[in-house]
Amino acid sequence: MAKIEDSSTHIAANGGGEDASKAKSAHRARAPRPRLAGTPARRHASSAQEKPADPDKKQAARGAQFIGLVFAAYVAFLFFSGQIDEFVSAFANVEMRWLVGAVVCVCLYFLLGTLAYVTAVYLDHDSPVGFRDLMAVEASGNFFGNLTPMQMGALPSQIYQLTKAGLSVGAASATQFTRFIMFQFGVVLFAGIMLWAKLGFFIASYGDIVILNLLVFAGHALELIGLFVVCLCPNFVRRAGSGLLRWANGHGWVKNYDKWDEMINVQVAQFSSAFRRSAANIPDMALTLVITMTQLGFLYMVPWFVLHAFGIEADFLTCLAAGSMVQLVSTAVPLPGGTGGAEGGFALFFGPMLGSSATAGFLVWRVVTFFLPTFAALPMIGLKSSHRESIYHRAQRLRGRGGSGARAPRGGVAYKPKRHGSKKLVVKKAGTQKKR
Repeated sequence: MAKIEDSSTHIAANGGGEDASKAKSAHRARAPRPRLAGTPARRHASSAQEKPADPDKKQAARGAQFIGLVFAAYVAFLFFSGQIDEFVSAFANVEMRWLVGAVVCVCLYFLLGTLAYVTAVYLDHDSPVGFRDLMAVEASGNFFGNLTPMQMGALPSQIYQLTKAGLSVGAASATQFTRFIMFQFGVVLFAGIMLWAKLGFFIASYGDIVILNLLVFAGHALELIGLFVVCLCPNFVRRAGSGLLRWANGHGWVKNYDKWDEMINVQVAQFSSAFRRSAANIPDMALTLVITMTQLGFLYMVPWFVLHAFGIEADFLTCLAAGSMVQLVSTAVPLPGGTGGAEGGFALFFGPMLGSSATAGFLVWRVVTFFLPTFAALPMIGLKSSHRESIYHRAQRLRGRGGSGARAPRGGVAYKPKRHGSKKLVVKKAGTQKKR
């Protein structure tokens, strides 16, 4: 027994020595990898950290409070300026059918925005996102975008809604980035066409102030060019961005290095790959652009309905062009809802047309195009589809019902998980062959 105990203790001692030597070798000090000057150690994000950022509800709440104060300032201005009588008399003769037409335009703007998402999701035949999910995505963009400066809250809130509908963070970001760049392209293209058609009229009617609109248009065009550079030249953007980030970090100007490093080296690649995949299907991209242009057209024609509601005849194309200019100016103002830019732009382009009804006309236009869609979007953010069948398969199944015969009837959808149940049939057939 003593020999056995001695041998066991000897083995344990040897094993402990081997473990200790392994532990020492495992924890042996290693020389750090060379790192460029100005770059801190990069942290490896875990898969659990790959979560979409929640919408900034505090910022949206502050924006709502700011907009409420602005609306109260509108009302106070009417009282203290003595224009309340003119305001009431102007509303007394308003034709409601034209106001209903303006509201219908805003509703069509929302539906076409949802349809633009549908065309993007339709390309992914197995996407779990449904139509009501996309309505919630569009509503979230309207709500958080209108209540944050320069609509900065729209993009993260819509990505968050897409992840709630079942997409991964990467797929949701790709879908939203593609939609964002097509919307920006539509805004610039629409404004460019309107400037080309009505620039002479604007200069003759409004003078040198139109130069401000040209500068704002140039800013939007440069932003669009920058987006295309990111999409088409991601390697150049990563190299240039990383060098600039290291230089700024070396001077102590960067507060969150990891965030900016991920944006340059990860999100740029995702943005580029998503756009290239979508751009490979040119017909669908063209269809999305047409939908976006039509969507913007309905928004820009609202002032035309407002003018007719007050009994004022106006040229339709002029109202479209002026509406696009007002939108450009309002998006350039870093305040929630473009406050200041919207008032100034509307007063500049539509004030002379409305005359004494300018204040009442502005309030009607602002309520229809901003307050109504913003707060009407709030209950729609909670919309959710009751199924996870893709829009593509639903469309194909409905076409099959119509008698085209292109698709199997209900129950014949090939991508459903229940397909794995066919393994039982294979086992039975194999068993019958063995018995034979």
